[in-house]
Amino acid sequence: MDVTKQQAHDEEAVSNYPPPASSPCSDREPLLPSKMADHEKGERVSISEGTAHQISADPWYQVGFILTTGINSAYVLGYSGSIMVPLGWMGGTCGMILAAAISLYANALLGRLHETGGKRHIRYKDLAGHIYGRKMYLLTWALQYTYLFMINTGFIILAGQALKAIYVLFRDDGLLKLPYCIALSGFVCALFAFGTPYLSALRIWLGFSTVFSLIYIVIAFVLSLRDGITAPVKDYSIPAGSQSTRFFATVCAVANIVFVYNTGMLPEIQATIRPPVVKNMDKALWFQFTIGSFPMYAVTFMGYWAYGSSTSGYLLNSVNGPAWIKIVANFSAFFQTVIALHIFASPMYECLDTTFGSGKGGPFAIHNVASRVAMRGSYLTVTTVVAAMLPFLGDFMSLAGALITFPLTFVLANHMYLMVKGPKLSAFQKGWHWLNIVGFSLLSAMASVGALRLIMRDSTTYHLFADM
Repeated sequence: MDVTKQQAHDEEAVSNYPPPASSPCSDREPLLPSKMADHEKGERVSISEGTAHQISADPWYQVGFILTTGINSAYVLGYSGSIMVPLGWMGGTCGMILAAAISLYANALLGRLHETGGKRHIRYKDLAGHIYGRKMYLLTWALQYTYLFMINTGFIILAGQALKAIYVLFRDDGLLKLPYCIALSGFVCALFAFGTPYLSALRIWLGFSTVFSLIYIVIAFVLSLRDGITAPVKDYSIPAGSQSTRFFATVCAVANIVFVYNTGMLPEIQATIRPPVVKNMDKALWFQFTIGSFPMYAVTFMGYWAYGSSTSGYLLNSVNGPAWIKIVANFSAFFQTVIALHIFASPMYECLDTTFGSGKGGPFAIHNVASRVAMRGSYLTVTTVVAAMLPFLGDFMSLAGALITFPLTFVLANHMYLMVKGPKLSAFQKGWHWLNIVGFSLLSAMASVGALRLIMRDSTTYHLFADM
């Protein structure tokens, strides 16, 4: 079926749904027009809502690097401990490969819904509102922004941990506490946010991000390899505990695997790509799940091979080597985290800029810069305070992932696809999508219970503003 016929079919499939909900974050005219090559202008599709950010400007490989920046962020230094230790070699390896395949499939489904009803839906909530109506628009908005807030809080914690690790390598006197490092990290993230107006403006910073990622991944890989070769017999047994404890630990580890591959903001990232948006998004996704994932696999498996069940939650704390090499690795992790946070904060930045920006002038006009400083500064202040208060946020992130990642990425994507494409699907295809909806809903419920158990257990150990 050609593009015109497919679009006509999609329009008919959603014609009975309520009109898209009015967005409080998109009621102004765009500050920046969509940019595309001359030969692409004939393929232009109208945008669901106005935006102050730039859209339709980036080639597929730039979007691929945005996705790769997320998958190889400093979070990768914790996957050996958070995924491989509770699952072991067989469960961890098979789980990561299977989760990659399922995540690629779910994201591809979502990418195919980007142009629905004759419009490009540049926000996840816009797409949900177009298909289901205002209530689902508001629910999707709440789920997505809560999830991204938790991710960004985690990024600031990671950046703070990297700064503290650097300080300890110089002076292990306990004077510089983790909350102070987190506050400094939030300040640097704010400076970067003020000077980078929108997602497409990252450009050269994506190159720096890739270099930073490779530096800390290669250093962690090489030092882990050296430690693993010289270490005595390693213990790969799954940590002991009651059957219920091990069961929920396994479920939480599965939730962490899902977190590895999924951004929770695919429509917002796809909004930046040049037409044809579905074809180019497919290219970017394949890049993410093949070449882009290789460094993550390498450091995750090597870290577990070297240290077994004793692997720490931050791999650079486990490795042995010259202090200057570990300092370089931690500095790289810090700067890459600043860039990665900007990606995952971009939906909130877009909402704030579109709502509170003047709608006039370029992104570096004085009034627009002042608006960014005020709005983004406020958002990052709140994020930094929460990060300093709860530096053990991993348990809360497991809960957020269980309650939000599964519904947004798998349950909602499959159901929306059924709603839009249902008339064309065979009974087998419909059954497959319903199997995904029910299965991931159950997994979400179990992972939520497991995360709550972890929070209850750790609440007796940690305190607010802990120096971990």
